Amino acid sequence: MFPIKCFSDVGFFVLSQQESETQYVKNYSKCCRFSLQTLLISTKKIFVCFLALSSIFFTVYAKPRAEHHQADIVIYGGTSAGIIAAVQAAKMGKSVIVVSPDRHLGGLSSSGLGFTDTGDKSVIGGLARTFYQKVYQHYQQASTWKWQKKEEYGNKGQGTPAIDGTDRTMWIFEPHVAEQVMEDFVKENQLKIYRDEWLERKHGVKMKDGKIISIKTLSGKIFNAKIYIDATYEGDLMAAAKVSYHIGREANHAYNEKWNGVQTLVFQHGHYFKNNIDPYQIPGDKTSGLLPGISTDQPGPNGTADHKVQAYCYRMCLTDQPENKIEFPKPDRYNAMDYELLLRVFSTGWNELFNKYDPIPNHKTDTNNHGPFSTDFIGMNYAYPEADYTKRREIIEAHENYQKGLMYFMANDPRIPEKIQQQVKKWGLAKDEFKDNGNWPYQLYVREARRMIGDFVMTENEVLGKKEVPNPIGMGSYALDSHNVQRYVTPEGYVQNEGDIGVKAPRPYSISYQAIVPKKTECNNLLVPVCLSSSHIAYGSVRMEPVFMILGESAATAASLAIDHKINIQDVNYNQLKNLLLNQKQYITSAN
Repeated sequence: MFPIKCFSDVGFFVLSQQESETQYVKNYSKCCRFSLQTLLISTKKIFVCFLALSSIFFTVYAKPRAEHHQADIVIYGGTSAGIIAAVQAAKMGKSVIVVSPDRHLGGLSSSGLGFTDTGDKSVIGGLARTFYQKVYQHYQQASTWKWQKKEEYGNKGQGTPAIDGTDRTMWIFEPHVAEQVMEDFVKENQLKIYRDEWLERKHGVKMKDGKIISIKTLSGKIFNAKIYIDATYEGDLMAAAKVSYHIGREANHAYNEKWNGVQTLVFQHGHYFKNNIDPYQIPGDKTSGLLPGISTDQPGPNGTADHKVQAYCYRMCLTDQPENKIEFPKPDRYNAMDYELLLRVFSTGWNELFNKYDPIPNHKTDTNNHGPFSTDFIGMNYAYPEADYTKRREIIEAHENYQKGLMYFMANDPRIPEKIQQQVKKWGLAKDEFKDNGNWPYQLYVREARRMIGDFVMTENEVLGKKEVPNPIGMGSYALDSHNVQRYVTPEGYVQNEGDIGVKAPRPYSISYQAIVPKKTECNNLLVPVCLSSSHIAYGSVRMEPVFMILGESAATAASLAIDHKINIQDVNYNQLKNLLLNQKQYITSAN
C-alpha cells in the first residue's frame, strides 16, 4: 500500500505499508475529518483575504465616487471680488459656494497691496466701502498699533488721506488686516469656502445649451449651480467655458484708441532709462551677448498689436522695525549678473530707489516697482495667462527668485553705492506678515491676463469721458495705467523699456453691465467681474482692487435677479438691477 498524505495548514499524516488495514481506516477517517475541518477553515480564510484584497484593489485603482456640491451661485476665485460677490449673494438670500485655488482669501488686497489705488474715493460705495470701513474700525483699536503709535503714522494715502475720520474709512492697511476682514466676512455671512481647489481646466467644465452645468476641480469635487462667477485674475473658468477673450495689446485702430498697442519712447512715468546705458555683458562688445532681461526682439511700430502683457511683481511688505525685521534671504537660484543693469543705472547717479516704499501702519511698507530697473520682472510673464498650472508655478517661482535676488543683491553686493546699500539694509521682510509663507506675499501681482470679449468692450474712450457707457453698474476713476511690457535695444544701441503708460482720467467714469457678461451665444449663466470685457489700456484703469470689489457685488446682484426670474444673465432687467445697486449704495454714474 502506498503512503497517503493528508495536508493541512498544520502538517500532514503519513500512513506506511506496515500499518494494519483497520488502523489505516481509523487513521484515514481521522485524517479526512481533520482535512475537512481544515479545508473549511482555509476556505474561510481565503475568502476573507479575497475580500480584503478586493477592497484594496478598488480603493487604489477604482475611480473614486465624485463629491458633489450644489448652490444657487458658485464663485470661482477667492479674490477680493470673489469674497464680496459671495457676501452679496448671501445677503440676497442665495446659497453660495466659493471655490478658491488659494488658501488665503482676498487676492492682492491681502497680499501686499495695502497702499490702495483709490482714485476718486467718492465713487467707491457698497460692500467695497464696507471693507474699508472695517479696516478703519480695526485700526481704532489701540492694540493694533504694535510697532508704532497711531499719532505717529503719517496718514499718507494715494490721492487721499490714509485714515478718513469723516467717512470712517481707512484706505491703507497691513496685509494680515485685510485678510482678517475677509475672514470676518466669511464668518459673518456663513459662507462656504472650498480652499486649495483648482479648476480642471481641460475637461472640468460641463456645458449644455449655452449654460455651465457643472465645474470639476483637480481633487474630483463637482460643483453645480444656476449661475457661475469667474472672480480669478486669470479668467480660467471663462476660458474653460469657451468664452471669447483677448491676451495682449490691441492695435490702436481696433477701438479707435491712442494709448493701446506698442508705445516706444513714450515716457509718462519714471520707469525708463533716462541715460544712455550699454545693454551688453561686456560694454561695447556686441558679441558678448545682452544682459539678462533684455529682449533680442524689436517692439514693432507704435500703435500695433502684440500678445505681450504688462509686467508682474510682488507687492512686498517691508519693515524697518528691528524687532520685526528679517534680513533679505538669498534665493535658491541667485546670480549677481541678473542685476548688472541696475549697477549701470546707479552709476548714472539715479537716486529714486525708495520712492515707492509707500508707508502703511506699524513701520511697514507696500513696496512697488519704481524706476527703469526694479521689482517688475519685465517680459518674463508672456506665457502666464495660458500656461498650465505647472508652467505657471515655474513662472511664479521665477518672479519670486528674481525679486528676492534683487533685494539680496542690493543689501549685500559690495558694488552697490554705500549710501544706497546702508539704506537698503535698514529694511527687511516683516516677521508678522505671511507667516506660513516665509514672510513672502502669497499672491503674485497678475496685473493683466485674459480679458473677455463681450458685446460691449470698455475702451480708453469711455475711461477718458469721450463716450457714454450703457447700463452702468459701478464706477472707476484711476488713470490709464500700464506697466512696462518689454525691454529692448534701441536702434542707437542702448537699452530701453517700453509699454509704461499713465494718462489721467478727467473724472470718474461708469462701467457697463455688458462688460461683465459674455456674449449670449457663448454662455448665458456666467459673469466675469475681474477679467471683464476691456481693451488693454482701459483695463489699466479698471484693474484696481476697489473696482473689482464693486463689480463683484454688482455681478452677484445680477446673478440673484437672473435666478429669481429664471432668465439668462444677458436678459436681466437693467432698471431692476439699477434700483437694487442704488439701494446698496453703489455709485453707478456721476449723477448719483
